[in-house]
Amino acid sequence: MSRDRGPRRLRRLDRSALIAASVTALSLTASGCMVVHGEREVLPATTRAEADKALEQFTTAYNAADKAYDSSLDADHVTGALGAIDAARLKAGKTVSPEGNASHTPLKLSDAKYTIPKKAGWPRWFVADARGNKGGDVRWLMVFLRNGLDEPWQVSYLTLVLPGQVPKFKKDADGWAEAIPANSAELAVKPDDLSKDYTAYLKSGGDTFADGTHTSEWRAKREKNAKKPGLVTQYIDEPLTSGDYAPLALRTANGGALVFFSSHHYEKQTAYPGSSVPTPTDDVLALTNGEIKQSLTMEFVANEVAVDPAKGSGDQRVSLLGRIQGLTSAEGS
Repeated sequence: MSRDRGPRRLRRLDRSALIAASVTALSLTASGCMVVHGEREVLPATTRAEADKALEQFTTAYNAADKAYDSSLDADHVTGALGAIDAARLKAGKTVSPEGNASHTPLKLSDAKYTIPKKAGWPRWFVADARGNKGGDVRWLMVFLRNGLDEPWQVSYLTLVLPGQVPKFKKDADGWAEAIPANSAELAVKPDDLSKDYTAYLKSGGDTFADGTHTSEWRAKREKNAKKPGLVTQYIDEPLTSGDYAPLALRTANGGALVFFSSHHYEKQTAYPGSSVPTPTDDVLALTNGEIKQSLTMEFVANEVAVDPAKGSGDQRVSLLGRIQGLTSAEGS
């Protein structure tokens, strides 16, 4: 059954996890299983064997949900930005094709590489980088997250990146990575500020982000589409940072960080008198409330992955490597 992952629910989970962890301690047993031992212990988030199992469970659940267009089948394995995007996609699919996904092709992930940070407290998380059979010649970059030992591993972030784009990570002698606090001032932009700065950039520009597909080119595309004969399109962008939408950062070998973060976007199309809004696709209509008369407001959730340089290390602009954005709802008026 789908879980409530709203900010209030997430805050309750975080508090429960912190209380539970504060009276116990975290250690790795000989079998590789995790047992809780102390909120202050800095230990690997999981084992490589458990990471492999989490990836397998996610893939199985994702395929089942995609085939049936049933979000209840993978609700325990997705959360955060991916959870919101996935649930809406499956809802639209079920509405359009109640019998299921006739074009379903099972997702297959291979050549998986895991980057597992050592850290204290909850949430615990790790990154999986795998080759997928969908999306072309790209790598599936996923963040697995959980808020307590009684919680399953869930994918909160998913982006597609080209081979070789992911930077090398700083690792200790045992191969464990380093998680960077969201409020770290060691980077050009604090991970906590990336969503806010990114949405501000989309509105007003600036030099915080390097030019590219998800920055300067997206702004140019929006400007081009803002006014067309008989139609005006407005854009509103908001940061998304609470609960399982919070940014997560890994130290790279050069002292910077790879940061995963989320954002919230609205696109409102308004037709001039005597004109009409372009007819939406069936998938958009499936997520639309109200009657589309003169306007259509679409709501999106996106997750991004960015390279955030170390403060003072040459070019201080943040580079976005990838972004996946999905429609989550729409309103006609």
